[in-house]
Amino acid sequence: MSQAPFRPFESAVPHDEALTILRSATAGAEDGELFVERRKSESLVFDDGRLRTASYDASEGFGLRAVQNDVAAYAHSTDVSIPALKRAAETARLAVGDGGGTLADAPRATNTRLYTDEDPIESASFPAKIETLREIDAFARDLDSRVVQVSATIAAAVQEVEILRPDGVLVRDVRPMTRVNVSVIVEQNGRRESGSAGGGGRVGLSGLIDPTDWQNKAREALRIALVNLDAIPAPAGVMEVALGPGWPGILLHEAIGHGLEGDFNRKGSSAFAGLMGQQIASKGVTVVDDGTIADRRGSITIDDEGTPSSRTVLIEDGVLTGYMQDRQNARLMGVAPTGNGRRQSYAHKPMPRMTNTIMLGGDADPAALVADIKDGIWAVGFGGGQVDITNGKFVFSCTEAYRVENGKIGAPVKGATLIGDGPSALKRIRGLGNDMALDPGMGTCGKDGQWVPVGVGQPTVLMDGLTIGGSAA
Repeated sequence: MSQAPFRPFESAVPHDEALTILRSATAGAEDGELFVERRKSESLVFDDGRLRTASYDASEGFGLRAVQNDVAAYAHSTDVSIPALKRAAETARLAVGDGGGTLADAPRATNTRLYTDEDPIESASFPAKIETLREIDAFARDLDSRVVQVSATIAAAVQEVEILRPDGVLVRDVRPMTRVNVSVIVEQNGRRESGSAGGGGRVGLSGLIDPTDWQNKAREALRIALVNLDAIPAPAGVMEVALGPGWPGILLHEAIGHGLEGDFNRKGSSAFAGLMGQQIASKGVTVVDDGTIADRRGSITIDDEGTPSSRTVLIEDGVLTGYMQDRQNARLMGVAPTGNGRRQSYAHKPMPRMTNTIMLGGDADPAALVADIKDGIWAVGFGGGQVDITNGKFVFSCTEAYRVENGKIGAPVKGATLIGDGPSALKRIRGLGNDMALDPGMGTCGKDGQWVPVGVGQPTVLMDGLTIGGSAA
């Protein structure tokens, strides 16, 4: 059942009064907005045979911003009231000063709806969620006698936003988010290994708590754990690497994606700054950021400045063609915003952020790409990683990888890390599979202390000359 239209501050602060206050804060500014948010979330964790955590959180607040050139004044509060808005406006005026700017045009309107506006927390009863977690625990333990511990999580949230601009334009969005995760620990001959699987998106909970869905997650978590039981120490050295489809796109996201965000390039701090129109990747490589894919974790109908989401081509056939932009950086760079202005909450300023960042597929048989490796690894799953935006250098740990020699897939390896830099790695791609896939819906991206949900995707990718850090010489 759909919710009633969201009006977060209409009763406490009539729109005409809010607009008057906002205009006083942004008089002479080039941009600005009043961002009002109401959010609630629930997380249930079933661990080691019992319900360990049942948390519920609700919050509400506003952020008021005034932008002049490269300066942005921002004030926020949990008190959505006329006095609080007036105090915020006074703070914003300090940065704008006498102004003298011309207000930027409002974002274009859109009637697109990329996801449901239902509240996913209410889409299943609390007892039904608890029973599902118990069933997941029992099912995973029954799959294999080596399973010694199971952890399962059901999480749901809904974010309701309203964005009011000084020109009177008002936009709203209701953003659901759900996720189910399963982790297992197995033991054999005194050795313990773990595996996990999960995912979700901007959908209700009904599909995720259906046994067909979570049973597949439990089986996948067990499969990964059992693979790791047989893993041998990873090799070390410069080798060929085949990256699997889907979630391994997290390496693309971190090593390349952040470097293509507008603010880093405007300031010249990105490894890709000043390279627009140049060949920065192997021919055939096309990368897009697409926030318009229905129901995906990284998708947004509108961004947190009110700009409709879009499909932005970043690299086309190896040539750098675009950056991801919010309104401020786009204006300062003389280009159009791309719908990538995102913020963690009302307490944060928007900045250029990724949505769903994807490398498009090629025409190669994935099995043939792996068979083309003479000495290297096939990396199927990834955990955490680090990247330096200024030079693109990255370090990523593999959660599932296999040794490949003379085209033959050998034993799984443990402790493998991939070390390299984004600009060089892009030029070392020598094959793209025809199996492009999106991740299962589990990505969260951090930048300047802000965290937002994102998606990734890619085909099987064959690369030359990456450094493998391992535990075997």
